[in-house]
Amino acid sequence: MSFFSQDRAPILEALEKMKQARLVPFDVPGHKRGRGNAELTEFLGEKCLSVDVNSMKMLDNLCHPVSVIREAEQLAAEAFGAAHAFFMVGGTTSAVQAMVMTACKHGDKIIMPRNVHRSAINALILCGAVPVYVNPEMDPELGISLGMSVQGVAKAIEENPDAKAVLVNNPTYYGICSDIKSIAKLAHDHGMLLLADEAHGTHLYFSDKLPISGMAAGADMSAISMHKSGGSLTQSSLLLIGDRVSEGYVHQIINLTQTTSASYLLLASLDISRRNMALKGDKIIDKIIDLVQYARDEINTIGDYYAYSTELINGDSIFDFDITKLAVYTRSIGLAGVEVYDLLRDEYDIQTEFGDIGNLLAYVSIGDRAKDIERLVSALAEIRRNYRQTGRAMLKAEYISPKVIARPQEAFYGEKESVPIGESVGRVCSEFVMCYPPGIPILAPGEMVTEEILNYIRYAKKKGCQMTGSEDMSLNYLNVMK
Repeated sequence: MSFFSQDRAPILEALEKMKQARLVPFDVPGHKRGRGNAELTEFLGEKCLSVDVNSMKMLDNLCHPVSVIREAEQLAAEAFGAAHAFFMVGGTTSAVQAMVMTACKHGDKIIMPRNVHRSAINALILCGAVPVYVNPEMDPELGISLGMSVQGVAKAIEENPDAKAVLVNNPTYYGICSDIKSIAKLAHDHGMLLLADEAHGTHLYFSDKLPISGMAAGADMSAISMHKSGGSLTQSSLLLIGDRVSEGYVHQIINLTQTTSASYLLLASLDISRRNMALKGDKIIDKIIDLVQYARDEINTIGDYYAYSTELINGDSIFDFDITKLAVYTRSIGLAGVEVYDLLRDEYDIQTEFGDIGNLLAYVSIGDRAKDIERLVSALAEIRRNYRQTGRAMLKAEYISPKVIARPQEAFYGEKESVPIGESVGRVCSEFVMCYPPGIPILAPGEMVTEEILNYIRYAKKKGCQMTGSEDMSLNYLNVMK
């Protein structure tokens, strides 16, 4: 077994060695291996609390890794085909922000699709970069945003040759993939970096039956949500980089915002999950593909529902499709996706990932079982039978092209006032408004409020979407620039 064999889990091994040493803890955390908080220990278990420890010599330090964390990151880089991998304990939000802030400084331009996660626009607020949006195409029937067309990216590059980077979702929440390999070549040909938001694409690295991964396509940086489809603990992610990016500079950027007290529960879960995916990922993903295809076939035989897949591929804005995504169109039964989401949770004790205006997403991954799929299919059939509505007026979801008036940073930090949301038309928004999940902004700082946008927000609220991002959590008032 070589030193860097994928069989190893250096952080796990170091934690096991630490436990055997029977150290007397005169450091933080103050619960001292759980002895100081009996209620927490009873809830989480002694095994968990015994490894909730602080950085020490034998465990390395995430801010300056030189031993076991460094080794674990090297193993992750090898497993994902990257030049280097950084362990992230602030979720993929922190990885996306590190990518953008590495590529861009104040005033720099970055080309990105408007249907990015809020974390990418948050990064623009932090560093003062300027977004150049490539408006995604829209599927008029399903009401979902698609990928970026290569032609759209080429046009944005031609009009903004001074842009520093292009950011691509790979895939979107719904499983839609752009032609990331062609977009990466375009970016590189014009001296730009290619950044991949792969929050929903961890599994792409471990199966030849799925769309190409960011690193294989030539991405310079990629944000990976190991906790979504890789099996690690919530909030644990990876940031991958290629050899065109300075490892040391990226590390400095990460350390601007990442905690100096990294959780070893999260770090160990990344280490263990990387090993699991590297050794057994292809078999795990084969099982997921089979489960999702079975679910898709069963749902499509119920009637009215439409669980979509590779038949959507058009070679451009839907260049490829992630067949592990179980997205279901629900407007055909007269219910918004969020209404089906609520019924599944409230009446059937089934928690799906999210529902939007027209679609439901059930996240199927490493931990699902066939009997769980059966239960979901049965519940959807019963919902159609008991709650189906015809002739009901429903808003047809369409992509609303934003009118960007000011830089996100300028709008967010500038002078602002709170106005009743109904009186905000024609004003420039200085905060976010979004349905969460998926966390794609309906309004972002610097964008003009229009009547069309307000109608969409009112409809989403009425259907039960959880609206987030605004200072007024009830969204009766909206912050706008003075």
